Amino acid sequence: MRRPPSAGPRRAAPAARRTGVPGAPRRQAPPLGRIGAPLRRVGVAGGDRGANPVELAVVMPVVFVLLFGSIQVAAWFVARATALNAAQSAVTAQRVQAAPAGAGEARAVAFLNAAGDWLVGWNDPGPNCVVDGGGVTCTVTGRSLSVVPGVSFPVEQRAHGTVERWTAP
Repeated sequence: MRRPPSAGPRRAAPAARRTGVPGAPRRQAPPLGRIGAPLRRVGVAGGDRGANPVELAVVMPVVFVLLFGSIQVAAWFVARATALNAAQSAVTAQRVQAAPAGAGEARAVAFLNAAGDWLVGWNDPGPNCVVDGGGVTCTVTGRSLSVVPGVSFPVEQRAHGTVERWTAP
């Protein structure tokens, strides 16, 4: 319902209705300390308007570089762990007594196919196992997954174990 123009100026509501507490004073902005009043009079307190977008424009690229760089380093560590686990799995398969040639490579390939795409390009040279005398060494190479375009780190992990054999007591 509208007030007629002849009713005169509208009066402010009493303090009790504004705050909900009878006799309560009006709320004021928190004080700025001892120098707050002179700053408010001079108008210095409002002189940094618009500074936040400028600060954000300067700081955000640095934040993004640090964020994506840390994710890239984490992807490199996961790729290293994947390659090491594949090499250890290959050694475990190849060191069994009378293991057929290529058993270690087959186990590493099966592991890497199941592990996902953390290690990229592992199948270009492929896992390699070398049996020499009483030991077996398996090597898995590749590159880490690229989170930052154009950046991927090389990964090479080796595992070594002794070949099982029967000995006389």
